[in-house]
Amino acid sequence: MDRGSNAGHSVSYETYRAEGDILFKQKEFKKAIESYTTALELKPDDKNCLCSRANCYIQVGDANSALEDSENILEQDPKHIKALFQKAESLYQQGEFEMAFVFYQRGHNQRPELQGFRLGIQKAKEAINNCVGDDGPSRLEIKGDLTDFDKMDEKKSPKKQARGGYTYKKPGKQDEKKKERPKRTEDTKTLKQLLGDLYADREYLEKLLNDSSMRKCDTTEKVQDLAREGLDYLDTRTDFWRQQKPMHGKKKKGQGKGNDKNSNPSKYVLRNLEEIEESQSQGEYEQSLKQAKKVLKTVQNWTEDDVPNKQEVIANLYSCIGNAYLEMASYDKSMDYHKKDKAIADKHDIEDAKSRSLDNIGRVYARRGDFKDAIEIWEEKLPMAKSDLEKTWLYHEMGRCHFQIGNYEEARDFGEKSKAAANESDDEVWQLNATVLVAQAEVKLGDLQNAVDSFETALDMAKVQGDSAAESAIKKALQDANDRIVRGVKDDDESQRSRSRSNSVKSDRSDKSDGSRRSKKSDKGADKYEDDDFEDDKDKSSSRRNSNASDSGNSRYKDDDKSIKDNDDNDRKSVKSDDDRRSVKNGDDDDKGSVKNED
Repeated sequence: MDRGSNAGHSVSYETYRAEGDILFKQKEFKKAIESYTTALELKPDDKNCLCSRANCYIQVGDANSALEDSENILEQDPKHIKALFQKAESLYQQGEFEMAFVFYQRGHNQRPELQGFRLGIQKAKEAINNCVGDDGPSRLEIKGDLTDFDKMDEKKSPKKQARGGYTYKKPGKQDEKKKERPKRTEDTKTLKQLLGDLYADREYLEKLLNDSSMRKCDTTEKVQDLAREGLDYLDTRTDFWRQQKPMHGKKKKGQGKGNDKNSNPSKYVLRNLEEIEESQSQGEYEQSLKQAKKVLKTVQNWTEDDVPNKQEVIANLYSCIGNAYLEMASYDKSMDYHKKDKAIADKHDIEDAKSRSLDNIGRVYARRGDFKDAIEIWEEKLPMAKSDLEKTWLYHEMGRCHFQIGNYEEARDFGEKSKAAANESDDEVWQLNATVLVAQAEVKLGDLQNAVDSFETALDMAKVQGDSAAESAIKKALQDANDRIVRGVKDDDESQRSRSRSNSVKSDRSDKSDGSRRSKKSDKGADKYEDDDFEDDKDKSSSRRNSNASDSGNSRYKDDDKSIKDNDDNDRKSVKSDDDRRSVKNGDDDDKGSVKNED
């Protein structure tokens, strides 16, 4: 009964999580949150589902809830790379730029090849500089801030309950709390500058919330809930925009995005790099390629005064272009741009760029089938790896390349190294990948029993991680390995039977040969034969010797045999006396004379 219940829970969990993934791709973030929350009722501590829900919270601007989910993941796994990134993003949305910078930097130290952390560091620095460079500290000391923080604290406890399941409250209690919503203290001018076109929407929502005529409608409660939700979101964004973009900077910036290019080149570059990365993460590689080339052309026309880290930005754009070409299967163009990235890194001694370019060059080699070249490049990158997590995927990729070219022992060795590094970094996904690689190499090496053990370990990992696709593939590989073991046992039995039959045949032949030799030996010393039989054998032997002697010098041996036979018959017919021995002897003499005459 328990097994059936657990199986049902597993199916339901996978269903709700898959539904959430689909809704997230469709940008239905609120519905996705509901699906993920339902899935978490069945598996409250599932890191993958918590991570997905945190991402949804970030998309809808609920930084508090996103931060809470991220921290719960990090309590289980302090090195969970996605949770680190989402915690940094949540802190950034809350305006905690210094703390966001700390977590962006921490993630960058673990995975320097990930562009999201590099961009996060840049935008956090930019936001900090904007705040420090403000005309005065009074702009950050608006009275409404404290009430907003109180409001956010009040929100925390319901969110914790939501993780375990939905919480339903009586309408009366909900209304009491909703009436406590604090009002903003900013003046109209400040709000207009911060919200821009959204200020009109905010005014409409406030009027809707305070409209007394709405109380007579049946749908009043639903409409007011939506109005409050919209106002809460706008207030959260107002706090964020006020801290990230001080008013004096906003006025200089102007209305259009294109003015970033002239007024603030660094902001222009940062914004475009974020958009390029977002396009690539969504599979829009052609769009990202066009945008990257456009930005590259702009940056190349700037001076070092405009962009102090100009070469680093250009190298970054080369990398983006190379990645776009790689995903579009234009391997030669991709290689050219990644080599340009590496050239800048070597010339200006930019370690992160060099590590990134080596990684990408290796990926291009591997993608187009040049596995030996990929191994050499990644061997050069290996000493630059800064964390166990970076080492584990490097070892895995090198092992995979060895596997592709038939170096199965090396593939197994690198798989073991990858697994050891994954254990050190406590990364479950790479532990699974490394274990599968080891198992596949063991199959190729004929070590089927160890391969079965490795596949069974990998299968348990996939079940724990909830990776149904990996679970299905591993089951097939495990079945194949078991089938090979069974076929191998049958082949061994058949081979053993074949060897037994062969040995039996050899034994029979040996017995026959021994019997023949024993028979000949006994023939020579046998006295039991009759004299007539013995003499008859002598006559036949003599005839054969004479015939053979004649054969060696005369090609007409058939006529000689016929003549010998005729004479032999005549001699036998002419024997009338009882002395058979003498008749046979005379016949033998006649045979000899006949042979001479014939010669």
